[in-house]
Amino acid sequence: MASPGVWLVSPAKTLPLLDKAIVRCTLCPRLVQWREEVAITKRKAYENEEYWGKPVPGFGPADARYVILGLAPGAHGANRTGRVFTGDSSGDWLYRALHKAGLAELPTSTSRDDGQELFATRILCAVRCAPPDNKPSTQEKQTCAPFFHNEIALLMPTARTFLALGNLAWTQIYSTLIEMGESLPTPRPKFGHGASFTFKGSDGVKRMVLGSYHPSQQNTFTGKLTEKMLDSVIKKGKTFGVH
Repeated sequence: MASPGVWLVSPAKTLPLLDKAIVRCTLCPRLVQWREEVAITKRKAYENEEYWGKPVPGFGPADARYVILGLAPGAHGANRTGRVFTGDSSGDWLYRALHKAGLAELPTSTSRDDGQELFATRILCAVRCAPPDNKPSTQEKQTCAPFFHNEIALLMPTARTFLALGNLAWTQIYSTLIEMGESLPTPRPKFGHGASFTFKGSDGVKRMVLGSYHPSQQNTFTGKLTEKMLDSVIKKGKTFGVH
């Protein structure tokens, strides 16, 4: 396996260039094999569709003020459609909440050509390939981290709110901001639904990191996360960061 960050000798200077680099990535053999295998075997409900089967870039404008962070693409969601949080239950929940908050054109996100558009909001994942059992290894997370770092750095000039969907995304954005030289509360604030902290950026701008339970079926089916809870935290992030 190539060493983490090998391509960051020359980080992408724009989001379109970063997106292209992400889609071309083949650094993690296990993830490459899995995402391509899933794209061939498919799920019966989608057997007539052509799967994306590649790493999934972020989605949303380059000048986003609201940055939403997930863990990894779903095997039959983003790995099928090629757009983050698109084509599965988690995406249904997220885009519905974003639409209610006036941050998404449509209440659904089903394919890359469905006309969906995000307003002042960009969504990305810590790991860009669908992992087996939704569990990327520590090495895979480390290998993919430079993409995350590069994207956050490109978004920082306009970003005001970072919404972490789940503890891993919370941990990832905290460590990335520290690596970028930002002064954050220590020790790392504990993750929880609705948990948040603010910090004054090195550029003098005040920003918020906000936590939410991930809209996975494991959380939504059990009632750990309700629509009202997700709507509330999405609104909290918007109120702070989007004008």
